[in-house]
Amino acid sequence: MAAQPKKRTIVESGDGGLGLGLATFIANGEDLGPIIRHSFDSGKPEALMQNLRSIVKKKEVEIEELCRLHYEDFILAVDELRGVLVDADELKGMLSGENSHLQEASTDQLLKLDELLELYSVKKNVGEAITTLKICVKVFSLCMTCNYYIAEAKFHPALKTLDLIQKGYLRNIPLKLLKKAVARQIPLIKLHIEKKVCSEFNDWLVHIRRMAKQIGQASISQASLARQKDEEMRARQREAEGHSHAGPDEHLYTLDLENTEEESALHFDLTPVYRAHHMHTCLGIGEKFRDYYYKNRLMQLNLDMQISTSQPFLESHQPFLAQVAGFFIVEECVLRTADGLLSESQVETTWETAIGKITSVLEEQFSRMRTASHFLLIKDYVTLLGAAVNKYGYRITQLIEVLEKSRDKYHQLLLLECRKQIDDILTNDSYEQMVIKKEYEYNMNVTAFHLEHDDAIPDFPYVTPFSSSVPDVCRIVRSFIEDSVSYLSYGGLMNIYDVVKAFLDRLLIEVLNDSLLNMIYARSLGMSQMMQLAGNISVLEQACGMFLLHSAQLCGIPKRVAERSHSGLTARAVLKASQNAVYNALINLTNFKVDEFMVLLEEVNWIAEEAPDNSNDYVNEVMIYLETLVSTAQEILPLEALYKVVSGAMSHISDSIMTTLLNDGVKRFTVNAVLGIDIDLKMLEAFADEKFDSTGLSDLGKETTFRDCLVEIRQLVNLLLSSQPENFMNPVIRQRNYGSLDYKKLSIICDKYKDSADSLFGSLSNRNTHQSARKKSMDVLKRRLKDFS
Repeated sequence: MAAQPKKRTIVESGDGGLGLGLATFIANGEDLGPIIRHSFDSGKPEALMQNLRSIVKKKEVEIEELCRLHYEDFILAVDELRGVLVDADELKGMLSGENSHLQEASTDQLLKLDELLELYSVKKNVGEAITTLKICVKVFSLCMTCNYYIAEAKFHPALKTLDLIQKGYLRNIPLKLLKKAVARQIPLIKLHIEKKVCSEFNDWLVHIRRMAKQIGQASISQASLARQKDEEMRARQREAEGHSHAGPDEHLYTLDLENTEEESALHFDLTPVYRAHHMHTCLGIGEKFRDYYYKNRLMQLNLDMQISTSQPFLESHQPFLAQVAGFFIVEECVLRTADGLLSESQVETTWETAIGKITSVLEEQFSRMRTASHFLLIKDYVTLLGAAVNKYGYRITQLIEVLEKSRDKYHQLLLLECRKQIDDILTNDSYEQMVIKKEYEYNMNVTAFHLEHDDAIPDFPYVTPFSSSVPDVCRIVRSFIEDSVSYLSYGGLMNIYDVVKAFLDRLLIEVLNDSLLNMIYARSLGMSQMMQLAGNISVLEQACGMFLLHSAQLCGIPKRVAERSHSGLTARAVLKASQNAVYNALINLTNFKVDEFMVLLEEVNWIAEEAPDNSNDYVNEVMIYLETLVSTAQEILPLEALYKVVSGAMSHISDSIMTTLLNDGVKRFTVNAVLGIDIDLKMLEAFADEKFDSTGLSDLGKETTFRDCLVEIRQLVNLLLSSQPENFMNPVIRQRNYGSLDYKKLSIICDKYKDSADSLFGSLSNRNTHQSARKKSMDVLKRRLKDFS
């Protein structure tokens, strides 16, 4: 009972709120730190201590109460506890002994365990270090390998090594510093490789531009060699064809085994291009290099296409065209072997641009050309350029077209040069027959142009029927044919024969024939020279066939085909006409010379009282001249020309006598004068018959002989000496004996005709005599002729 009031006093005496809170915290086993910290912070630790003491007292009271209630149980428990304590002490002693024993026994093991753990740690560290070192050593090895490849300029394996480092080892490098250094160097090394291969490629650009001319020249030389072989084969074919006409030849067909293999390919190094392209592709910038290559090559081409102004195009065209050829040969090889570095469209576009520039340059240069040989030289090299690049697949249509456009210009220059040469030859020719003393001269001047039908070698010295201008002109014509064929060959025309023949016709007509006509009409040649010119024209006219066959052979047309062709040269007919012109000129010269002698007719005594015993003086002079004329013409002129000239001279003599009788210079003439003319005519007729037979003209079957050219004056003399002149009016007799006489001319001449001279004594003595029958007949004829007129 006393205990309860005491308890209540303790509770009441304390701070009710704080004590209740402390009791609750203690009962719940919570932390008293915040309350204690708060009490000290608020400066009231005494109240806290007081409340704690109150709680302790309260707990002590509760313990006392509890002990009182459970005293017996507590005593028993204490006794048991004491027994447990004893057992615990024993157990503790045992454990302590065992522990001491165990510690003594495990001390060595623990030391060994510590050593083992330490070794395990070392092993782990060493393994990690070895792994790290292996990675680093591998990376270092790859870096050294990469450096070696770069030093040896083996950029492809260097890039492969860099790629291996970057993809296989860079992420796994344990050392950050090394990893950072390697990562920083990789792009620098790639940039170095790019610069290095670009430097090599730039050196190659310089080198290949320098080499392009040599490459082009070598390719053009191969094309020239192939063309030469082709021409040699054609020459052998022509030779074989010539042999085939003569008969079989066991050595005719042979196979040339030399140089049958193709020429070795042109060698030039594209390794820097391949390497640069491959390196850029591996670096992932292949498109950049392709663009770089294309632009740089275009710049080089533009430089190559610039024409040198410091030297003539004749001197610069070969290196210029060879440079272009070399450029595109390299481009074709790059297109074919560089694995997509160039596209066909790029090469095609570049070629079209270049060929357009070349054709423009050629057209301009051709328009300035004034020499055919220069023209041909450039044309030949252009066609060789076309042949060289065409085998690499480049189209050369524009080149062929520009050559075709210039064809007429070239032949015009060639014609002008031939005109000058032919004019010089004809002007400087002596027009005397050539005297050939050696066989090689004969072969060079006669056989070479087939100017003689007989192939047998004559005895020397040999006098040709032509002068030196004929073989000289033939050489010019043959050279013209060869130059024309050379220009037209290897062009766009498949059949050049017709074109060559047309230009050959122009040469023979516009140049040769015109020059011959100029010589004919210049009147600067004497009779023998004009004869020789006529003989020359005849030989040249016959040579037209040889010119045509030579053209056909050079054009690849078999001789037998050309011989069967019915389309000859128009020039042959033109030269034939020129022969007539020179024959007419010869006739005019002859007649002019005859007129000089016929002037002596004025000295004839037309009223002679007695019949002459000899011929008149004029006819003697004429006979001497005609003899010289025929002998000279017989050596030079063909028979046809000889016939025309002598016939013209005879006709002119007849006309001259008739004209003399018709002119007012002869007032009258007597029968004695007619008898003198008759003697003259007989001499002329004898000469005409003899020359007509001796020259071989009688074998030609001519309807009109030399004698026939004197028929008019002969019929007049026969009529005047006839006993029945009036028979002229009889149509039958007139047609048979006097068909060449004209009524009007005969009337005039008969009016002048007197049967005898009217001398004083003769007149007186005959005054009362009868007129003779002939005089009566003549008077009848005169009257009837007047009536007819």
